[in-house]
Amino acid sequence: MQAHVISDQDLIGKYLAGNESALETIIRRHKNRVFAYILMVVKDKELAEDLFQDTFIKVINTFRSGQYKEEGKFIQWVMRIAHNLIIDYFRKSKRIPIIENNDDYDIFDKVRIPVESVEEQLIMEQIHQDVKKLIEYLPTEQKEVLVMRHYGDMSFKDIAESTNVSINTALGRMRYALINLRKLVKEKDVILSV
Repeated sequence: MQAHVISDQDLIGKYLAGNESALETIIRRHKNRVFAYILMVVKDKELAEDLFQDTFIKVINTFRSGQYKEEGKFIQWVMRIAHNLIIDYFRKSKRIPIIENNDDYDIFDKVRIPVESVEEQLIMEQIHQDVKKLIEYLPTEQKEVLVMRHYGDMSFKDIAESTNVSINTALGRMRYALINLRKLVKEKDVILSV
């Protein structure tokens, strides 16, 4: 119970003073959020596990080398490390992440709109499929911010820190993502209203 009261900064201090269990506590505290973000981007559980481990290995090495600078933003720093490792992985493998759904994960399962009839439900499913296809046409930076914000439930501040840009840049990318989606709806002649 006491572990939830201790701040990240205090846990880091305890770890640096030799308390190994403090590191376990801080990893347990943030593992779901960090792992979910990595998995959302890479779409491969084994790869996500590897990148998650690499993220915390880098965290530990930074602590041990004495290079960690306490700014009260531990989780944002960890998320930025994870984000950079994902980018490095895709650069090395010359792959660009494609946000797509599979049988295990459907991004639109998070979006719940009450429907009254089977017909309306079918229409909504078609709309979701159309929007998912349109998102693929967006530039990578815009798609990334849109997914982090709407499907990853991240604040613009967290998005900015994770992608290593200013909040204004993150907001701008989201704005252009929405503008471009509207244009794509018109170009592709997609009907989004029931």
